[in-house]
Amino acid sequence: MENIPIYVYIIFVITLFAAVYLFYRATPKSKGFLILISCWLALQSMVGIWGFYTVTNTMPPRFQLLLLPPLVFTIVQFSTNRGRAFIDNLDLKMLTVIHTIRIPVEIVLYWLFLNKAIPELMTFEGRNFDILVGITAPIIYFFVFVKQTWGKSALIIWNIFSLGLLLNIIINGMLSAPTPFQQFGFEQPNIAVLHFPFMFLPGCIVPIALFSHLSSIRQLIHKNHSSINR
Repeated sequence: MENIPIYVYIIFVITLFAAVYLFYRATPKSKGFLILISCWLALQSMVGIWGFYTVTNTMPPRFQLLLLPPLVFTIVQFSTNRGRAFIDNLDLKMLTVIHTIRIPVEIVLYWLFLNKAIPELMTFEGRNFDILVGITAPIIYFFVFVKQTWGKSALIIWNIFSLGLLLNIIINGMLSAPTPFQQFGFEQPNIAVLHFPFMFLPGCIVPIALFSHLSSIRQLIHKNHSSINR
């Protein structure tokens, strides 16, 4: 990872904090969220700098310790009354805007590919079409919330489509990482996500995007949004 230009690190860190800030804006300025995410980032930073995730021959893979806590958090939020109350109070507009961060994420992934840190399949030149979500997010926001010419159905369809693209890159990213479960990218494994700070892509940015889509879909199905009921 020594060959990665410094600007790649800078853009990624800015994107990471932009994702955290936008999600914080989607909450009712929750101090609990800030404390939780700050502790998570601090803990994982220490573990990542230590090189814990670069050891890939263990079973189960250490990489799971980066993925499982956000997954458990999501399951708990959607399966408890308190969690669902938190989800239903999130700002749907910000949950839509937040996906614009997928543009710089895709640019960073392309730079990482050029520097032989991830396989081509994880970029928009391969199997990753997630940049379309980032490009269309402001368009969806404008026509749903500003012009109000598109309604709830359009927002649901877009979230489901975008969720599918996110799951696609999650699966490809996991199966191209150098773990006992690797299926793709043997010529160039997905090693970037094992190193600080890029481990925050699966450890923070992707969980925020996933949570935002699932929360939006839940709100659109169960909650009355009078301004987009068409």
